[in-house]
Amino acid sequence: METGLSALGFENVLLDELPRSEVQKQLHAYEGIVIRSRFPLDATFLESGTNLKFICRIGAGLENIDLKYCKEKGIEVISTPQGNANAVGEHTLGLLLNLMNKIKKADKEVCAGLWQREANRGYEIEGKTVGIIGYGIMGSAFARKLAGFDCEVLFYDIATKEAVYNHKQVDITDLYQKADVISLHVPQTPLTRYFANKEFYDSFKKPIWLLNAARGSVLEINALVNALKEGKVLGAGLDVLEYESTSFQANFNLESNADLQYLTTASNVILTPHIAGWSFESEIKMAQIAISKINDFYTHGRQ
Repeated sequence: METGLSALGFENVLLDELPRSEVQKQLHAYEGIVIRSRFPLDATFLESGTNLKFICRIGAGLENIDLKYCKEKGIEVISTPQGNANAVGEHTLGLLLNLMNKIKKADKEVCAGLWQREANRGYEIEGKTVGIIGYGIMGSAFARKLAGFDCEVLFYDIATKEAVYNHKQVDITDLYQKADVISLHVPQTPLTRYFANKEFYDSFKKPIWLLNAARGSVLEINALVNALKEGKVLGAGLDVLEYESTSFQANFNLESNADLQYLTTASNVILTPHIAGWSFESEIKMAQIAISKINDFYTHGRQ
């Protein structure tokens, strides 16, 4: 990415090895920041950026950036969800196929010398109703991956969205009544914190498979564990956990966390370390999109 920006005439300074406090001291010298999720860009930090014109987040979520402050100061905020949406869609589909076909469980058993075919009989996606909560760039990317599976795709979103293929926007109560699978693709906001809680699981008419490749704070782990034990959730595929730090690093003690211990030993739970959008291809695509958007900002936006 640095090479791409240099080719457009930008002077680039790499500060990835410096702590937040040192970056803040130098911030006044720069017109733009390009960042992943190393540390939060709150108002206190951004006040030092007296010449800032833009912040480019390599990725989708903007929860680590004080958007209100940026709006007040006229700082453009750029993100690149288009670059890793396909990776998220593919990973989420992989979680679902793994869960419904008991691949994790069967693999461990075969490796242990067990050959249990009937105990590992799976389910097909065909004929099921998949409910997607959050039909933005990520949610719709997962929806597109389901196009060849002959399933019904319903989605709930707080904004009216244009559906792809034959997908249908519905009220959340419709998902409670019809869904066999629920996939979460909402951003981290005060409104979405613990969206998937006890009341959420209690609302479904039938047991569901649950997927979360959004943000850990959207799903309350203790409520999920209880729902798994009660059979309200048939299986869960989680790429994110509520125990993550703001930089998306592991922030938990397995030995002292009974809920996490349950998830790590359950045969119907798959856990991955926030890698749904973390493909080799997405790294390149996000950089390319960032370069294009920064260039567009200077070409067509405020100079």
